Order: sequence, then C-alpha cells, then structure tokens
Amino acid sequence: MRSSTALTLVAVAVGGIAGTGLRLAFDLAFPHGDAEFPVETLLVNLVGTLALGWLVGGLWTRPATPAWLRAGLGSGLLGSFTTLSAMMASLVVLTREGEIWLGALYLLVSVAGGLLLAALGLKLGSRLAHRPMPREVSDAGSTL
Repeated sequence: MRSSTALTLVAVAVGGIAGTGLRLAFDLAFPHGDAEFPVETLLVNLVGTLALGWLVGGLWTRPATPAWLRAGLGSGLLGSFTTLSAMMASLVVLTREGEIWLGALYLLVSVAGGLLLAALGLKLGSRLAHRPMPREVSDAGSTL
C-alpha cells in the first residue's frame, strides 16, 4: 500500500471517529421523543452542510490542500457527523407517530435549509479561496 493511500485511510478513520463523537454529543445535548421535532438531527445536518460547502468552496480549491486532508475532513469527519439515514429515520418515526405536519415541516426545513446553507458555505469558502495564503501566521491569529 502506498504511503499516501495509507495516510488517506488513517485521516478518514480519525475523522470518522471525531465526527461520530460530535454526532453523539449533539444527540445527548438535544434529546427528543418519537413524536417530537428531531432538533439534533436537523442541527447536525445543517451545520454539516454549511461546513462541507465552506470546505468545498474554499479549502478544496486550493492546489496545496492534500488529498488526505480533503478525505479526512469530508468523508471522515463530516461523513460520519451528518447522515441522511438519521434524517429519514426521524421522518419515518414522526409520520408513524401521526405527526404528519411536523414531519412535513422537518423535511422542508431539512431540504431547504440544507440547500441554503450549502450555497452560503460555498460562497463563504470561495471568498476564503480567493484570499492569498499567509506566508506566516501572526500571533494575533488574524490571518484567515
């Protein structure tokens, strides 16, 4: 196995562990019953959508960004943090519990919010990508 492939696999595994831990933290911070609005799943997916849009629009466009970093942050961290399956499971549970309108609202906010935040993330990331990379990092931390 080439060292770059091994590094990519390690980055995805480490990112996956971190993303899963973050997901669990959201689940514990925002618990809900079956017939309640799944706030944590919505927040996780919207935050993840914004973050991925920002990365794709910004960091991914920089030629110096290594493939292992893109894979670790994208597929690893954000892939394990956000899940379409959790969104669909929440939707099925809401409708099974008779909360049709709440389920419809959840689906609408998830899709529309995801699209809007992905577009916002791409725009913000693009602004970052068109800024020159700093030659050195100052102690003030204001380079990005």
